[in-house]
Amino acid sequence: MSAVSEGVKKNVVRGLDRRALLTAVPGLVLYGESAWAAARRSARHQRQAPKYWDATLTDVQRRTFDFFWHATDAKTGLAPDRWPSNQYCSIAAVGFALTAYCIGVHRGFVSRSEAAERTLTTLRTFWNGRQGDAKTGCIGNKGFFYHFLDFKDGNRFANCELSNVDSTMFFLGALTAAAFFNRKTPVETEIRAHAYALYERADWTFFEQANGVLSMGWDPETGFNRTTWNGYDEGMMIYLLAMASPKYPLSPESWAYWCATYDLSWGTNFGDPHLGFGPMMGHQYTEVWYDLQHIVDPYMRSHHSDYFENSRIATVAQRNYAIANPKKFADYGPNIWGLTACDGPGDVTLKIDGREIQFHSYSARGPSQDDDEGVLDDGTIAPTAAISSVVFAPEICIQATKAMLAKYGSDIYGKYGFYDSFNPTFRGDYQSPYGRQTPRAGWVSNDYLGIDQGPILAMLENYRSGFVWKLLKDDPYTGAIIRRGLLHAGFEPLESDGKWLVAGAK
Repeated sequence: MSAVSEGVKKNVVRGLDRRALLTAVPGLVLYGESAWAAARRSARHQRQAPKYWDATLTDVQRRTFDFFWHATDAKTGLAPDRWPSNQYCSIAAVGFALTAYCIGVHRGFVSRSEAAERTLTTLRTFWNGRQGDAKTGCIGNKGFFYHFLDFKDGNRFANCELSNVDSTMFFLGALTAAAFFNRKTPVETEIRAHAYALYERADWTFFEQANGVLSMGWDPETGFNRTTWNGYDEGMMIYLLAMASPKYPLSPESWAYWCATYDLSWGTNFGDPHLGFGPMMGHQYTEVWYDLQHIVDPYMRSHHSDYFENSRIATVAQRNYAIANPKKFADYGPNIWGLTACDGPGDVTLKIDGREIQFHSYSARGPSQDDDEGVLDDGTIAPTAAISSVVFAPEICIQATKAMLAKYGSDIYGKYGFYDSFNPTFRGDYQSPYGRQTPRAGWVSNDYLGIDQGPILAMLENYRSGFVWKLLKDDPYTGAIIRRGLLHAGFEPLESDGKWLVAGAK
C-alpha cells in the first residue's frame, strides 16, 4: 500500500472517481482487489484509529445494558419486545440480551457469576420449552422459535409466526454466550452444552422452498409465508448460520440463490454505488456478530467492495439523504439523521404547516424519493440507525449521537438510554397512542425496543474493542461455525489479517 500517496487516500475518501485513482496508481492489485477498493480500505483503516471514546458513550452503553438486565424476566430469561409496555417476549431481543450479558461482564457492569446464572436460566427456558406443530402450548417447532412468546408460560404469543430470522438472532446470542462463558465450572459448562444443542437442533431445511430460498416464516394455521429471504438485507445472517449447521445445513448453493437478486438493489442509493437497503438495520444486524471486514464473496469481489464497506457507504448515504431532505422534514441535517424499522406516531394523515403528511406507526423506514417504492420516510428518526452504525462510520455516527443528546436531551434520553424514535415534524393536537409530545423533539416513542437497543450496545463495543467479533472468531466451536458458513458462501480473505477465515474450517 506504500504506492498509494496520502493525497490519493484523502481523495478516495472524498469520492475521487475510480478511473482517476487507477490512473494515479497503475497496476496496484491486492489479492485480485482493484486499486480503487484497496486504497479506500487503507484510508478507512487510518480513519478508524485511534478510537475516540468518552464518558458520553460509556453512559449510552451502560444505560442500554441496563435495559436488558432490568427489563428482562430474571426467572425465565425472557426479554421484552419493548418496555415499559412489555406485553410479550421477543426471541430476537433475547439473543441481544445474551450478547449484552457478556458485554456487561467485560465492562464491569455486572459480575460474571450473576451473568452466567441469568444466561443459564435463559438457555434452560428455551431448551426445555415444548417443540411441535400444535397451534398452542409450544415455544417453537423444528428447533426454531416463535417470534413472540407469552411471559406467562413461555409459549407462542397469539398467532405469531415461527421466525427463522429472529431465531437466528437468538442462536447467535446463545453462541456468543457459549464463547464467553468458557470456564470449566458446572454453570458455564452447562451454558455451552445448551447453546450448542439449541443451535444444532434447528432444521434449516424446513424453511427451504423449491427455488432454493427460504420462506420468512411458518405458522400452524396457514403454513409457510409466501415471502422469501432473497436479496440483500438482514437475512444474510440466516444463510451464513444455516450453511454452517453440523446436522441440518443448507447447501452452499443456497448462497447463490440468496444473491441472485442483488443487482436489483445495486446503485447509488443517495451515495456511492452499493447494495441498497433503506432501513439501516438491514446493514447492521448481521455485522453485530459477523466481522465482515477484509473478506469478500464473489459478488462483492466483482464490484470491488466488501460488505463492511457497503455498510459504511449506506451509513453515509443516510446522512446524505438527511442533508438533502427531499421531503422537507423538521431538523433533518448533517447531525440529525437515521432511518430504520422503528415506532412511529401512528397511521394518520395530518395537516402540518400547510401540507398533508401521512404518518405511520411501527414501520421499516428508509431513504426514498417515493413511498411507493416500499420504503418510507415520515420524519421519524431512530437513534439506533446512526449509533449502531458507529463501526462503519464513527466520525459521523458519534457526531450524530452527541448532537441528538445536545439538541433534545431528556426528551429522547432516559433511564435505559435513547427512546426508540422521535419525530420533530409531528406536532399538534393529535394524541398519539404510541408516544408523547415533547417541547424539543416533537413526538417521542413511549418505549425502548429490544431489537433496537441490542445493536446500540453491541456495535458500540465492537467499535471500542471488537469484543463480540473476537469472541465468536476466536472460540474453537463458534469460530468453526463462523468460518464454515463464510467459506460455503465463497468468502475469501483480502489481507493477511483475514487469514483466520481459512484456518480450522471444514
